[in-house]
Amino acid sequence: MVQSLTTSLLTPMVLAFILGIVSTLLRSDLKFPEGLYAGLTIYLLLAIGIKGGVKLSSTQFLEFYKPAFVALVMCCLIPLFAFFILNKIGKFNTINSAAIAAHYGSVSAVTFSESTAFLDLMNIGYEGFMPSLLAIMEIPAILVAIYIAKRNSSSKNSANISTIFHELFAGKGTILLLGGLFIGFFSGKKGFEQVAPFFETPFRGVLALFLLEVGILTGKRISDLSQVGIFLVFFAILMPVIHASLGIYLGKLAGLSLGGSTIFGVLCASASYIAAPAAIRIALPDANPTYYFTSSLAITFPFNIVVGLPLYLSLSKFLFSLES
Repeated sequence: MVQSLTTSLLTPMVLAFILGIVSTLLRSDLKFPEGLYAGLTIYLLLAIGIKGGVKLSSTQFLEFYKPAFVALVMCCLIPLFAFFILNKIGKFNTINSAAIAAHYGSVSAVTFSESTAFLDLMNIGYEGFMPSLLAIMEIPAILVAIYIAKRNSSSKNSANISTIFHELFAGKGTILLLGGLFIGFFSGKKGFEQVAPFFETPFRGVLALFLLEVGILTGKRISDLSQVGIFLVFFAILMPVIHASLGIYLGKLAGLSLGGSTIFGVLCASASYIAAPAAIRIALPDANPTYYFTSSLAITFPFNIVVGLPLYLSLSKFLFSLES
């Protein structure tokens, strides 16, 4: 655990994230040129999709269908569980409970990227089709949470269902991930070799730049912690650990390797701060962004990439050691 934690903390990506937070707290004038953040997002999502599609093209269906089924089950169960905790125990109203639950049921592509980079540094292998599970888990949880909110709320201030579906399925995150999967799947290994110098080698460097910008954004959200309340702070730390533990266990049952189970645990533990906020702003405009954005970006995201990754790897190693 100590070695994993040290490895996690000393990666350029995590250090870049910390630098972004520190620069904001010091009131530095450091900021990214307009449009660069969007450009980095496009690069990362497309790269994840293409590389996942290439691996998926050589994956047997029998190897993939169990993890895919478990991924679909988890991204539907997590928002239900999270909503119950927030609404019944945390006493958040229906709209805010559903909005927060949507973020924790959906996934973070950047947390996923950092988990793969972390395992690569630890020389731990994992299934190549893991980006496909990322794509599977991004949307269903948001739909489940929106359904819960609409069923249990009398609020009329919400968008129609066609607008919501358009935002979810035509959003850049979905288009890039699914589009990248199709490109990688149909072009295969030979096709990927043509773009590998652009999408393979520079990936971690671009990820470091992206995390620097995310660190700046996170630093700006730290002041909002006093507004979210102590319950939501504990929720944003404890729930990812619970979700990851269950995800690791189910991943192992579905036949994933130690590395694959760890990444699946990370996916279950992560909270969306790109796709979910965009959809929730349209579907549930009465929800308070301070709650869902601060909890997912300023609490859960830093916890996962700094402490969560080595913790989840240790949990996986413990679980797999029980068989030996």
